[in-house]
Amino acid sequence: MQLQTITLKSTLLDHVPSPQSIFPQNPRLTTTVTLPIFPPFPIKSWRNSILHCNGTGVSAPSNSQNGTAHDWKLRSSGVKSIDVATLGNLCVDIVLNVPQLPPPSRDARKAYMDQLSASPPDKQYWEAGGNCNVAIAAARLGLDCVTIGHVGNEIYGRFLLDVLQDEGIGMVGMSEDTDGVDTSSASYETLLCWVLVDPSQRHGFCSRADFSKEPAFSWMNKLSAEVKTAIKHSKVLFCNGYGFDELSPALIISALEYAAQVGTSIFFDPGPRGKSLSSGTPEEQRALSYFLSTSDVLLLTSDEAESLTGIRNPITAGQELLRKGLRTKWVVVKMGPRGSILVTKSSISCAPAFKVNVTDTVGCGDSFVAAVAFGFIHNMPTVNTLTIANAVGAATAMGCGAGALAL
Repeated sequence: MQLQTITLKSTLLDHVPSPQSIFPQNPRLTTTVTLPIFPPFPIKSWRNSILHCNGTGVSAPSNSQNGTAHDWKLRSSGVKSIDVATLGNLCVDIVLNVPQLPPPSRDARKAYMDQLSASPPDKQYWEAGGNCNVAIAAARLGLDCVTIGHVGNEIYGRFLLDVLQDEGIGMVGMSEDTDGVDTSSASYETLLCWVLVDPSQRHGFCSRADFSKEPAFSWMNKLSAEVKTAIKHSKVLFCNGYGFDELSPALIISALEYAAQVGTSIFFDPGPRGKSLSSGTPEEQRALSYFLSTSDVLLLTSDEAESLTGIRNPITAGQELLRKGLRTKWVVVKMGPRGSILVTKSSISCAPAFKVNVTDTVGCGDSFVAAVAFGFIHNMPTVNTLTIANAVGAATAMGCGAGALAL
């Protein structure tokens, strides 16, 4: 498959190339984009190198300003000093090899998780999970990042804070105060996600959020002043469908409304939760609809795009999402081993996947998102953005677990 961008000279739906025309039967990789995909040197050296895109050098910004929440507040003087802020979905992944994945029934999975929780595993199996991975990948690409969410005051919360600090990523708590909250209750603890890997490298995930009708942090009901400050001074606010496991739809919508008000671009990746949200409670459906209409960038797999639009052709599905979006500029569709496509109102871009020895696919999507944000923020050509995103995702697949991003 060649790198290419098709410019549409008419309206969106007048020109719909087939997936076969963009992803030919005998794909071949061109050398249009050259970058150090798998550097033999530490990422801290790579992040300051030059990414060469069609002969144009794009210098990766310095990451030296990343720091704690206190540090970025000192820089927040009316300018967007933060590149990427993530909303919610901060958790500790506990990655375990198991002889077989847990049974599908809800009760059996709950019993399985309770059995695992009874004997906390050694720290060597802990990894930063959820949106921590988006922030880590973005920071390693040289972007200035902050995470917005909740972690508890226990060993898992301290572990996450240490990881974020080591990566130079700020952390902003969701709650203005904790008055009236029993901080010793399970509802205030850091979320754990058990990542179970069977001998065939298939993954199963379970956390306490899977077994509750209410969001894990349902006691949160408003955005704190610090959260608003972080959103206001961020160029991109990234959200995904897993945020609904923690935060109420009303709170999420309030964050989106504020982001739109202060000119912060919204990125949304519905993930597997997109399908359940589309048939969920009226509040969840309203929030999903709000995401799809107000997001500047939508990121989906081809299956997720079909689920949300009812259209199998990923290009047509992307165009339909663009048509319905009030602010949508990019729709990025991930095609797995066939690469990815990026649809705008005037063009369709595509880039091939990289062939690598896959160790673990957990976190590849998070790294992909971070690279798309990099291209968006730096106004890179869409085809180059896709190529870098595919490369970063492939590099992550060569690591082991999301928290061990191999960038």
